[in-house]
Amino acid sequence: MPKHTTTISSLAPSVDSDELRATTAGTAAFAKRFAPSFAGDFYRRGAADLSFSSIGIGTYLGEPTDADDEAYTGAVCHAVGAGVNVVDTAINYRAQRSERAVGAAVQRLLTAGVATRQQLIVCSKGGYIPLDGALPASREEYRDYVRREYIDQEILRPEEIVAGGHSLAPRFLRYCLAKSRQNLGLRCIDIYYLHNPEQQLGAVDGAELDVKLRAAFAVLEDAAARKEIGVYGVATWDGLRASADSKAHLSLERLTEIAHEVAGDTHHFKCVQLPINLAMPEAVRSPTQRVGGGMLAVTEAAAEAMIAYTIDTSDPERPVLLKVLDLGEGSGPHYIALTRDEKRLVITDYFLNEDEAGKVHAEGDHKVHVARVTERGLVLDRRFKLDFDTAFATGPARPHGVAFK
Repeated sequence: MPKHTTTISSLAPSVDSDELRATTAGTAAFAKRFAPSFAGDFYRRGAADLSFSSIGIGTYLGEPTDADDEAYTGAVCHAVGAGVNVVDTAINYRAQRSERAVGAAVQRLLTAGVATRQQLIVCSKGGYIPLDGALPASREEYRDYVRREYIDQEILRPEEIVAGGHSLAPRFLRYCLAKSRQNLGLRCIDIYYLHNPEQQLGAVDGAELDVKLRAAFAVLEDAAARKEIGVYGVATWDGLRASADSKAHLSLERLTEIAHEVAGDTHHFKCVQLPINLAMPEAVRSPTQRVGGGMLAVTEAAAEAMIAYTIDTSDPERPVLLKVLDLGEGSGPHYIALTRDEKRLVITDYFLNEDEAGKVHAEGDHKVHVARVTERGLVLDRRFKLDFDTAFATGPARPHGVAFK
C-alpha cells in the first residue's frame, strides 16, 4: 500500500506564528468588542503595542487545593468574558497551582470561543523557588525538597539562593520559564517578570545585583528571540517604591541601562509591576526615581525611561517637540555633535546667558553629556561623566566644541 506522510508544520502553527501569542490586532479586536461597556480609556496601548484592559485578574491568594483551583479557573473565565484580557500569575503562587488553573482557563476560553489566544495577555514571573502542588509540613521538609528537586538536580547551587528561597541564577530562570510555559500550556508567555529582584539586596550590594540582573536579562533576551516570551520586566513589591537611599531601592533608570547593555536599542525590557493603592501610594506620589538629574515618582519615571525623547520633523517647516532630554538643574546646552556611527549625541554644557559684550551672566554646569540615539529618541548615558569644574588640575573650565578621532 502507498504510504501517506504529513509534515508537522501542516498540523500545528509555526513557532513564529502570531497564533501563539497576544498580538496588536488581536488585543485591539478584543478592546473594540468590549469598549461600549467601559469608560473611553479603559483599554490602553502598552508594551509591544498591545491593548491592555485597565483591570486585570491576579492569582496570588488562596490555598493549594482543588476547590481553589476550580475557583480560579472559573474566575479567570468570568473576567475574560466580561472584558478583562490581562491575566497575571507566577510559578510560585499556590505551589504552581495558580499557573495550572490559568492554563486550564485559557484552554476553556479558547475551546468555547470566548476569546482567541491573540486577544489574551498572559503574564507570569520567576525568581522564587516554587513548591509543587502542596505545602511542606515543616521547615526541614522544605529544605529537603529544595535540596532534592533543585540542588541535587543541579538547577541551583546553594550559594545562588538568598533568603531561603530566591534566586536569579540563569539556569534556575531557564527552568522556571520552561516550567511556567508547561503549567500554562502556552508556547509564549506575553510578559515575563523577574519576581522581586530587590529580595537579593538583603544579601548582595547594588553592584553585585547589577551583575546578576545583567545575566538574567541575557536569559530573557534569548527567550524573547526564541519566541518563548514577548517582553519582560520586573515585578516588585518594595524596590521601585523605596526611597533612593534605601537598601531595597531599585533604579528604573539603571534597569533600563542594563537592558541596553545586554541587547542594545532592540531590548525587550518593557514592563514594571508594583502595588498602587490607598495604603501604598508611593508609585504616584513619592519621587523615588532619579531621571535626567531630577526625581520622579515611578509612574512618571517609567514614562520617561520607556517613551521617546524626540522631535517630530516629518514636516520640516513645522517641527513638533515631543519630549525633552533633561540634563539636570543648571544645565546650559551649548554645542552638540553626533558621533560618526550616529549612535551617540555629545552635548557640551557651557553657559546659560551671555550679553552683547560677551559677559556671562549665568553659567551652565560645565559638563559634557552623552546621550544614546535610539529608535525611541535620546536616552542619557549615565556611565559617561566629565565635569570640567573638577577634571583639570589647573581649575574649572568651560567645555565648548567637540571633535571625534
